[in-house]
Amino acid sequence: MAAAGMSEWRRFGSTAGLDEALAAHLASRLATDISHRGHASLAVSGGGTPTGMFRQLSRCELDWARVWLTLVDERCVAADSPDSNERLVRQHLLQNRAAAARFIGMAEAGATGLEALGAQMEMIPKPFSAVVLGMGGDGHTASWFPHAENLPALLDPQNPIDVALTDPVTAPHRRLTLTLAAVLDSSEINIHITGEEKQAVLESAVAKGCPVAAILQQHTSPVTIWWAP
Repeated sequence: MAAAGMSEWRRFGSTAGLDEALAAHLASRLATDISHRGHASLAVSGGGTPTGMFRQLSRCELDWARVWLTLVDERCVAADSPDSNERLVRQHLLQNRAAAARFIGMAEAGATGLEALGAQMEMIPKPFSAVVLGMGGDGHTASWFPHAENLPALLDPQNPIDVALTDPVTAPHRRLTLTLAAVLDSSEINIHITGEEKQAVLESAVAKGCPVAAILQQHTSPVTIWWAP
């Protein structure tokens, strides 16, 4: 892969194998931070790709009461909407052992304004133990969409704002999203994708200037790409 930065690929023969391995990896990372720092924090993305991994992770034996969990981004919809990432996380990750985690969603705090949401986000211990990102076919990750008017600000690594409102233009619903600066405040970044089409998009992201290239080209936080056909 012709990308600068600190990214490496981990390839699996099946999505089930990928889900199991990534869940085990995240559980180990969280356990290490709990042991060393007394707490751990994880930011995750929505979509269909991570649901199997979420179910695996939810069953991992871990001191979940010491884990802070939040979202990378959220659509501006009700928390019980089928389009809500919070709903997805509550259904698939905040179950079993992981039900004890301390979850901070974006929908409720965001409804009262970005300042209130920012204050909530500041409560989460940083750096994140890990961030898990997905990617769309257009090369967006988080809610950093190619045609968003405020994309340059979202991708500014010096932006002092952790979470911002954005209009994706090419997708439904306005979004709340962590900025690049907030995502980089993590011990590691994991990009979780499946399928040959997304593999090709990610491999050409730097050359094409896709938003996800901002993750691949940075030198602040190590990146692992978890992929299965």
